[in-house]
Amino acid sequence: MRFLLLLMLFCSFAYANDYKLGSGDKIQIAVYGEDDLTAHLKIDKSGYISFPFLDDIQVINLSVKELEKVIHDGLLGDYLISPQVTVSITQYRPFFIHGQVNRPGGYPYQDDLTFDKAIAIAGGLSTRASKSGWIITRKIKGKNTEIEANVSTQIFPDDIIKIEQSFF
Repeated sequence: MRFLLLLMLFCSFAYANDYKLGSGDKIQIAVYGEDDLTAHLKIDKSGYISFPFLDDIQVINLSVKELEKVIHDGLLGDYLISPQVTVSITQYRPFFIHGQVNRPGGYPYQDDLTFDKAIAIAGGLSTRASKSGWIITRKIKGKNTEIEANVSTQIFPDDIIKIEQSFF
């Protein structure tokens, strides 16, 4: 049991470190000691953000650490001697749930979101909902992949959850 808990914790931590920014994410960029270089931004469909003293930056598919390095390297030398850049995600892009739930739609992703929590956010299952055979459509390496899910399946931003109608 402890091993499973540690494995789940590690996977969640690894995902947070490997999380790739995408359209719809809201981020905060701060440079220590430089209040004028603090920005709160929402990544739009173009995938570019504007930041003072730098050209537009393509951020889609960058991790937070990779974006910190891009901004650090851009500010280093010409503008600052030793910039200390932090990037944080203030709001993840949404996940979507449709079918036999009480409130289908898009919802902001939350850390450690599992299938049962996503159902709760959507108001629970409708009376005609299937209790199994749930499907998640997830983009993996640029391709949409369907995944069979259960109540403990991890949900990620951009996932599309479909709850079918039960036949009985």
